[in-house]
Amino acid sequence: MTDASIINKAQAWLSSNIDEKSKLEIKALLDAPDDTELIDSFYKDLEFGTGGLRGLMGVGSNRINVYTIGMATQGLANYLKLSFPGEDISLAITHDSRINNTLFAETTANVLTANGIKVKYFKEMRPTPMLSFAIRHYGCKSGVMVTASHNPKEYNGYKVYWDDGGQVVAPHDKNIITEVLKIKSIDDVNWNKNDALKEYIEEDFDLIYLNEVEKLSMSPQTNLVEKDMTIVFSPIHGASGKMVPAALNVFGFENIHVVKEQIEPDGNFPTVKYPNPEETEALDLSIKLAKEVNAELVLACDPDGDRYAAVVKNEKNEYELLNGNQTGALIIYYLLSMYREQGRLTGKQFTVSTIVTTGLLGEISKGFDVPYYDVLTGFKNIAAVILANEGKKEFIAGGEESYGFLVGDFVRDKDGVSACAIVAEIMAYYKQKGMSIIDVLAEIYMSYGFYKESLISITKKGKDGAEQIQQLMKGFRTNKPTSINGIAVSKIVDVQESKVYDMKAGTASVLDLEKSNVIQFYLEDGSKISARPSGTEPKIKYYISVNEKLPNREAYRATEASLDAKINALKKFFE
Repeated sequence: MTDASIINKAQAWLSSNIDEKSKLEIKALLDAPDDTELIDSFYKDLEFGTGGLRGLMGVGSNRINVYTIGMATQGLANYLKLSFPGEDISLAITHDSRINNTLFAETTANVLTANGIKVKYFKEMRPTPMLSFAIRHYGCKSGVMVTASHNPKEYNGYKVYWDDGGQVVAPHDKNIITEVLKIKSIDDVNWNKNDALKEYIEEDFDLIYLNEVEKLSMSPQTNLVEKDMTIVFSPIHGASGKMVPAALNVFGFENIHVVKEQIEPDGNFPTVKYPNPEETEALDLSIKLAKEVNAELVLACDPDGDRYAAVVKNEKNEYELLNGNQTGALIIYYLLSMYREQGRLTGKQFTVSTIVTTGLLGEISKGFDVPYYDVLTGFKNIAAVILANEGKKEFIAGGEESYGFLVGDFVRDKDGVSACAIVAEIMAYYKQKGMSIIDVLAEIYMSYGFYKESLISITKKGKDGAEQIQQLMKGFRTNKPTSINGIAVSKIVDVQESKVYDMKAGTASVLDLEKSNVIQFYLEDGSKISARPSGTEPKIKYYISVNEKLPNREAYRATEASLDAKINALKKFFE
């Protein structure tokens, strides 16, 4: 029997001032013989997380719709007015290609202007990094990117940014949540839009952004020599279809083939199961085209253009998808090598990555005597380090294992557009030296260790699934494993409890890192497993990292096979 509180909440929505279509949908949920969808739609209010909103689209308090978008935006508007009393407040908005994105972006703009906040609204959809840059360029106090990133087509939401161009961090994230929680009903939202406060960002802004991208090139002459290098690109039906080819062009590359079946923005993502470049299946059409044109490099971005993927030819002349850790290592190694070669390493540079990303990035940085910061998962934490060092040290690059990277600091979020251009330059630079990308990776592994990573993502459905995941994390804390897959656990880092447990000594020390629901297991053979529940859906992720020394180039594949065997054994343990 359905809980009375859920029925009462659904009835309250039904009697509120919502549109007739939504009312019919609620009535259908109430009359349905199976109450699963009713419960999941109304058992709680959709959480405004530390980065914004994300969830399934539909009617109800636990769904993304114009009303939950409006309520969240009213809370954001209230916080902006509290934060900047008496000031002229403006906010930038854009969106990607998802279903209802124009509707949700317009709803956000309408509520903000109703509250006296000026809106700089992109006339056409644009990638996330351009929203981040626009905030800084126009001196906005905040920004909203309407997207659900690489989630399936049923999802939508938005990410909230602050005046530095980064996603909101403490104290603003928690303070915005506090204001959002004060909005108890649809009637608490000011829906009386003021179009006079809305100003469009026109297409000429693209050139301003591309001018900054062009400055990132470390070897423009090499790019000109290799201007005919064959590159395939796919925006996977997203917002980067125009900007990535333009970025490649300003770097000097001219022979670019865009996957025609995926160039048009389409929130149904008709050619893929998931619009996620981490998934090999999402790149099938790109690789098919690459074979037809004999491409040397394949690039792809997710729908909002903040993540990217790269596919290269290996020694068997087969196309091989590089993971985010590999492309991150290539970028860090290339940039630091070029900085050293050009005499630009002054001791005042730094790199950043997250605690679930490969330790290889830190090892490379250490090898160049460049300070390296390890932060919590989420690019907002990387942006916070950039902001803290602004005017003191130069940020070279940083990123996450999940195919997100940033070079330079004019953007303060993942930038798949500029990352694609940098990866193409890396390919061209080492091609001139007679080296393949696999050769470069081997060079890195021989110097700093052969690291390999994998991710297990286990999804549980609905309310029960979320509770199961919480119990699983609780179990790790109350019954700390002393061995995993027969290998002794040497150390456990509990970020939530701010503790580091030395399992051999039986001691605990304090961890100097902001609290987050993450547990990391360090094994005696050098392996590391990080367990983290997803913040947006009932899912738990296990990040597995193993490493060995690569003795020589010839041992590349044999060592990789050994690492794969370790990873597969650990996967079975957690699955």
